[in-house]
Amino acid sequence: MIDAAFSHLPALEPGSVWLVGAGPGDPGLLTLLAAKGLFEADVIVHDALVNEECLALARPGTLVEYAGKRGGKPSAKQRDISLRLVELARAGKRVLRLKGGDPFVFGRGGEEALTLVEHNIPFRIVPGITAGIGGLAYAGIPVTHRDINHAVTFLTGHDSSGIVPDRINWEAIGRGSPVIVMYMAMKHIAEISARLIAAGRLPSEPVAFVCNAATGRQQVLETTLGEATEAVAASGLEPPAVVVVGEVVRLRASLDWLGALAGRRLLPDPFRRSGKVRA
Repeated sequence: MIDAAFSHLPALEPGSVWLVGAGPGDPGLLTLLAAKGLFEADVIVHDALVNEECLALARPGTLVEYAGKRGGKPSAKQRDISLRLVELARAGKRVLRLKGGDPFVFGRGGEEALTLVEHNIPFRIVPGITAGIGGLAYAGIPVTHRDINHAVTFLTGHDSSGIVPDRINWEAIGRGSPVIVMYMAMKHIAEISARLIAAGRLPSEPVAFVCNAATGRQQVLETTLGEATEAVAASGLEPPAVVVVGEVVRLRASLDWLGALAGRRLLPDPFRRSGKVRA
C-alpha cells in the first residue's frame, strides 16, 4: 500500500533541489511528496524549526546539514545558504531543503528559489502546513469560524533587521482584520499590543501564544491583548511561538482536542460562556 502511494509521485533527480515544507512539528503532517523526497535525497539541508523526527525518514548515509537561522543567535547568512544549495546541486546531488512550516510563508523559500533560478538549477516547491494554521489547530484554535470571522491576516512580528516592521499598516490591520496571526512576534509583543490597541482593538480581546506547536513540547498561553506582555513574562515561555489575536481564541474551550485526550472537559458552547451570541 505504501509503495502504491509513492509510485505515482515524481522523483528527486540528481542535480536538482526540492524546497520542502516540514509542517509545524508533528512528522505525521508531512506530505507524501515530502516523505518521498526525504528518502531519496543525497543531502538534506534543514532549518532550526524542523522536528528532528522528520529527519529519521532519510536513508542511511544521507548527508544532513544544519542551516538554521534563529533571531539573536549566530547563524548562517541567507545568501550563503542559498549558494550552498547551488553548490550541492552542481555536484550532482539530489538536494532537499527542509523548512519548518511552509517554505513560502515567512520561510525565505522565495529567496532561495530565486537563487536557484539565477544559477539555472532545476527545483520543485513542496508546500507544507504552515504553523499559523496547523500549529493553531493543534491548540484547538481555528483561524476562521463563520460565527466570528470571514477574514484573517498573517504577518511577521519582525523584519530583516529584527525590529517590528514599520511597513505594516498596523492601524488598517487593527481596524480591519477580525483575526490576526503573527509569526516571530513573541519578543515584540509589548510594542505590537500597544500598536493594535492604539488602532482600536480592545485590551480585553483574547490572545493565545502557542509555543513549540504540534510537538510533544507544545504549550499554550491564553491571555488578553492588554495583559499579554505581563502574562508572557510571568509564564517563562519562549519562542518559537505563533500568536493569534481574536475571538477565535475563545473556541479553544470547546476545541482543545489534545487537552480532551488528556482529560480536559470541553464546553459545548464557548460563545454562551464568554457572553458572545451566535450570528
